[in-house]
Amino acid sequence: MRPRIPRQTAADHDRTSAEPDARLTDELAAVIAGARRRALRDGDRQIDTAHLLHTLLESDPEVRAVFDSGPQIARLLGYLVQRSIGYGLRWQSSVEDSGAVPVLTGVAGWSPVAAGAMEGACGRAARRGGARARGVDLLAAIVAAPESRAVE
Repeated sequence: MRPRIPRQTAADHDRTSAEPDARLTDELAAVIAGARRRALRDGDRQIDTAHLLHTLLESDPEVRAVFDSGPQIARLLGYLVQRSIGYGLRWQSSVEDSGAVPVLTGVAGWSPVAAGAMEGACGRAARRGGARARGVDLLAAIVAAPESRAVE
């Protein structure tokens, strides 16, 4: 029986330009680690914005505070869970999908949109004078990304 989680090489686990530790808070670095675990568990080859949003909502109180109510967060988490258990089949053919479309540019192990969102979060932190990107910086970058699966 083949394992559900795809094998990854050591290079897949190396730090990349999408996740430089010095530019992230410890909490955001933990979110990225959680998103990577979620992607692996879901059988995806890349971290995408839905993985990032799901982990942000679960683990970052500052991000949860951005939303109006508990029911709104519960609804968002419900959509994200449906996607992760296979109901999001329409996403399998989209550009951000993990592995369905060959990615020619970007950061290994990340969808192009997720890598761009990470860079956007670091840029947002720098513009506000912060030394490190926080979860709300990443949330803002995900929402602003034109092809973000999380926004869908």
